[in-house]
Amino acid sequence: MNGKRLIVMTLAIIMVAYGGQLLSQENVATMRGVKSIEDTSSAPESKRWEPDSSPLTRDFVQQPPLIPHSTKGYQINLKFNKCLTCHSWANHKEAGATKISLTHFKDRDGNELSNVSASRYFCTQCHVPQRDTAPLVENEFEPVKVLR
Repeated sequence: MNGKRLIVMTLAIIMVAYGGQLLSQENVATMRGVKSIEDTSSAPESKRWEPDSSPLTRDFVQQPPLIPHSTKGYQINLKFNKCLTCHSWANHKEAGATKISLTHFKDRDGNELSNVSASRYFCTQCHVPQRDTAPLVENEFEPVKVLR
C-alpha cells in the first residue's frame, strides 16, 4: 500500500511541477507579436536623428539632459571622450555647447575633483540622443507639473 501511495504522490508532484511550465509557454504576449525568436526579419527602417538643436525639455525631476544631436561615431573610451571636446569647461563657449555640470566633478563621497569623476566619464550611461520616431508602446506618461 505504501509503495502505491509513494508512486501516486511522486506522479502528482511531477505533474504539478511540469504542468505549470507547459501552461506558461502558451499565450505569451510579446511586442514582436506572433513571430517566434527563430524567425528572421528584415533590418528595421532607419530613423532620422534629430538635427542639432537647443537643449530638450526634461520630463521628470533628476532626469539627465537629453542629447539634442547625433552621437554616431563618437569615441568614448578610457583614453578619449569626444563629448568633452565641446562640453568641457574649457571648450563649451567656443563650441556653443552646454557645459558639463559641476556634479560630474565630485566622487561618490562628495569630494570635489579637478577632472571629471570616473563614475560620470561615460556620458551615454545617462545621456541619450533622441530620434524622430513613433513610440514603441503606448503610454500615458505626463511630465511632472513643476516642469511644464
